[in-house]
Amino acid sequence: MLRVNDRISIPFTEFDFTFARSGGPGGQNVNKVNSKVTLRWDIVKSSTLPADVLARFRAKYHRRMTKEGDLVMHSQRYRDQGRNVADCLEKLRELLLEVAVAPRTRRPTRRTKGSVQRRLNDKKQQSEKKQSRRQSGGED
Repeated sequence: MLRVNDRISIPFTEFDFTFARSGGPGGQNVNKVNSKVTLRWDIVKSSTLPADVLARFRAKYHRRMTKEGDLVMHSQRYRDQGRNVADCLEKLRELLLEVAVAPRTRRPTRRTKGSVQRRLNDKKQQSEKKQSRRQSGGED
């Protein structure tokens, strides 16, 4: 079971792992061992993911998903399958943690009374400066 947080945990039966030959480090070992891991997860059919988390996940990571709604991830960082499987699961866990909590809505801040007063005083001073430059009497 992949535990993301106290609210989200996903059984390993929902994941489909396939293995292939890796292009990473390993010398001659690369040509003999299938150490690259591909993780497929049908996120749409997952009953363990809450609806709000699913919606945020699909909105944020839609480029990582197929048209059928499968999430596909690869890992070939290490020379053995087990560590690459763990790496894939850890990547998925981090993606889910990013969307697990709903973002806070922004509430616009109000201007302080002091800032409003300073702005009005500056405008008044600027106006008086320009008024004093004008010719008095209105004659041309």
